[in-house]
Amino acid sequence: MTHTPNIIPRAAVVGTASGVFFMALFGTLWAYTGIMGLQGRGLPLLLVIAGIIGASLFIGGFSLISASRKLTNQASSTDVRLEKHTRLWFNLIFAAEGIAVAITIAVCNATGHTELIPLVIAIIVGVHFFPLAPLFQVRLYYWTGALLCLLAIVTWLFVPSEFMIGDHQVNAFMSITGLGSALILWATGLAILRIGRGLVR
Repeated sequence: MTHTPNIIPRAAVVGTASGVFFMALFGTLWAYTGIMGLQGRGLPLLLVIAGIIGASLFIGGFSLISASRKLTNQASSTDVRLEKHTRLWFNLIFAAEGIAVAITIAVCNATGHTELIPLVIAIIVGVHFFPLAPLFQVRLYYWTGALLCLLAIVTWLFVPSEFMIGDHQVNAFMSITGLGSALILWATGLAILRIGRGLVR
């Protein structure tokens, strides 16, 4: 995904498929969070829909891996060093994100502001896309990060933490942030899938 010479190496397509898997998985987890925020309204149907979308992206990712088998496995020493460098920085960024999320949960629980957890986590996830964009040379990640941050900030500023729909209470921060983040990540996964298919062609 980070290096696309005239002869596309198999590793580039497999890397793109990995991006699709990540978006499918975490998009579905965010969807689950959003659905839980609805607190029962439309729960079974929405869970099925989220599962179908996530599974479809996973299938798309596996199709990329399958199609990559016809591509060369050859890579120059420069490619190998670049891949190791990319993997190292990805692991560091991912670890930093995990630590930030853990701190957020601990602080929000300690201060009694658990309603802010999905908002702050969405911002952390959004911010982590900004270093990933140059690392993987995927400009789309800037948009993904910006949209996740914007979603959380707008929700916090203009939406009450809870509201009523008829006689049914909805956790707005969870539902809006969760479902909105899911749509952003799924759309990113679909775009990455199209990039991967372009590499195979």
